[in-house]
Amino acid sequence: MVDARFEDGFEAPLALAAADAEDVKILSALAQDAVLTVADIKYTRAKRQLVLLLNRFRWENGARVSPPERVRSLLIVDDALSVAAQGISPQARDVVLSLLSVEWQAGEDGMGRLTLTFAGDGALALEVEAINLALRDVTRPYQAPSGKTPSHP
Repeated sequence: MVDARFEDGFEAPLALAAADAEDVKILSALAQDAVLTVADIKYTRAKRQLVLLLNRFRWENGARVSPPERVRSLLIVDDALSVAAQGISPQARDVVLSLLSVEWQAGEDGMGRLTLTFAGDGALALEVEAINLALRDVTRPYQAPSGKTPSHP
């Protein structure tokens, strides 16, 4: 019997869930620099669910892949009681957003706020009953159109 190696998961799609603050940090790092349009955001009040269809940079590959790759992924937030937007107009469906971070602020009794911060001062604030997020790749990786790895000064 041979133990699994990190390299064995190189091409496997991500399917991760977050249930606590540390998990949120990991999902945030993996989703950083994902791009999407406003049309790729859907909140369903009856389901208490926010879904974002992302073009996620494959940070888990690091510098191992040249040219860099992206993959279409779903970021799903369940148990979302409400969503408030700042600097993002639902009518501007073609506006491109770049996700910078997902942050958790605990409240009382497991409730709290998730804040999705986008480049250019846009943000979504979600009041949630509990941390219940998932990040799931839904396509095969493809070459990043820019051919570059995102960088931050």
